[in-house]
Amino acid sequence: MVIALLILAGLVIATLLAGIKTVPQGSNYTVERFGRYTRTLQPGLNLIVPFIDKIGARVSMMEQVLDIPTQEVITHDNATASVDAVAFYQVLNAAQSAYQVANLEYALINLALTNIRTVVGSMDLDEVLFNRNAINERLLRVIDEAAHPWGMKMTRIEIKDIEPPRDLADAMARQMKAERVKRAQILEAEGDRNANILRAEGLKQAQILEAEGKREAAYREAEARERLAEAEAKATEMVSVAIANGDVQAINYFVAQKYTEALTSIGSAKNQKIIMMPFEASSLISSLGGIGAIAREVFSGNGETPSSETTTPRRKTS
Repeated sequence: MVIALLILAGLVIATLLAGIKTVPQGSNYTVERFGRYTRTLQPGLNLIVPFIDKIGARVSMMEQVLDIPTQEVITHDNATASVDAVAFYQVLNAAQSAYQVANLEYALINLALTNIRTVVGSMDLDEVLFNRNAINERLLRVIDEAAHPWGMKMTRIEIKDIEPPRDLADAMARQMKAERVKRAQILEAEGDRNANILRAEGLKQAQILEAEGKREAAYREAEARERLAEAEAKATEMVSVAIANGDVQAINYFVAQKYTEALTSIGSAKNQKIIMMPFEASSLISSLGGIGAIAREVFSGNGETPSSETTTPRRKTS
């Protein structure tokens, strides 16, 4: 009797344990009853009917990474390139991913390979090399639409590497080098042209400033000559007035000044180091007083009153 009770208690405990299922976070379990899907267990503690229900598929609901192997692809311009990619997907419906497709990862890999051949094959090699974002967008849209019935979502797909043939890569490298050399030569030529333009503009500005300086100098020189001529004319006028008034000292000053200026011009000549003057020059210098005396006599003969320095008062006789 005791043994029977122990056996019964053991059966009850085993039955309870068989009906209790714990699902970890990030996973969903499908429940099958007699081989048919009935429901999906969410993360946490769940109960099923022992010996009738069983766990069918354990599906990860987290985002997963799928490596797409490398394959040879012929582009639209008949160039061969090796292309590989990586895809990211997430299961949204555990039942569909478990029962709509036999092997989800294998199906996704083959779906990605075929679509890569389709998309890359419709483009030229240059477009393939420089438009990876466009390729990624087209692949993501096509693969996500095709895998939607499987209860999953393709979140992202990226082309990892595109490797053209070795000879084509060498030709592309030479082309790139030629383009860079061309750009360098163009930039150098533009730099030389800009430098020449700047030098020409600087020379032009310098010539303009020099011409303006010469014009200003000529204007000031002419103004100075004009003022000097005015001063000389004024001085000549004053001397003429003085002579007309019988000022003998003004005559002596005027003649002496002109004679001194003549000697100064002779002495300041660049090719003159020694000045040879005739003996008569000294008499010419001494004749200044005689010139003044002649002027006094002329003015006296004309009825002018001589100055107080040259006339002597007559003594009155009785």
